[in-house]
Amino acid sequence: MNRITNMKKAIGVFRSYGIPLSGKQKSANFYKELHMDKVYVDGLIFELELELNKILEEEKIALLETPSELLQELLAA
Repeated sequence: MNRITNMKKAIGVFRSYGIPLSGKQKSANFYKELHMDKVYVDGLIFELELELNKILEEEKIALLETPSELLQELLAA
């Protein structure tokens, strides 16, 4: 049940940034395809960490480039 609740919270945060987690956008690159600046991606990650009460390692954050990768990492942490 907790995983479903976390997924709903994460979807809400992604929506607030204008990123639907359906179709091709869930695997679109933050920088190349979604045209997001590093500051906005960092803000998105911060808000997701805050909402889900999880902390990601800096090394892992640097490797995340798509919404699906980020979501998978947050829900696995």
